[in-house]
Amino acid sequence: MNEPVVCTSCSTPLPSEYFNMPDFLACPSCNASLLVRAFPALSRPTARGHAGERITEAGQAACFYHPNKTAHVPCEACGRFICALCDVELHGQHLCPSCIESGRRKGALTTLENRRVLWDNIALCTAVLPVITALFWFTTIITAPASILLAILGWRRPRSLVPRWSKLRFIFAIFFSLAVLGGWAVLIYKVSTEGFQ
Repeated sequence: MNEPVVCTSCSTPLPSEYFNMPDFLACPSCNASLLVRAFPALSRPTARGHAGERITEAGQAACFYHPNKTAHVPCEACGRFICALCDVELHGQHLCPSCIESGRRKGALTTLENRRVLWDNIALCTAVLPVITALFWFTTIITAPASILLAILGWRRPRSLVPRWSKLRFIFAIFFSLAVLGGWAVLIYKVSTEGFQ
């Protein structure tokens, strides 16, 4: 832990036994009533990364980006020698930062994703927007089945890169579309039996 958790009244550092207790505890210094909620990562030691070794012998291979660091591996895309600091391991390949960036720009790295199609949003918007915008309610006879189809197609597709309620959105889109189609069925039945009045 880098920074200690301190009492809000007297700024005395608190021991880790005070963290995430069910009841209020008294500060060991000023007896102020404290309830400390802390994430587990607060007390977890920070993992140290590779800093890269300095060149110690003459004639030793150097990193392309850091001339004073020892070469760790060659980049498998461009062949440049890179130190442990520059080495990016991606699916068993060792790549340098420049090759990662150029691969991302050109779309050559298919395993490096930074965006996805949000099928749940598309299905939900296709179902709900024509109903919300009252001017286009008649298009729901087309958009409701399209929303169900989009929800079924997107159900097994990769979801958003950030956690969200994708399945719940698909379910809501399907049920909302079924309700709209049910409304159309009732309307068509009434018009066919009673005619326009």
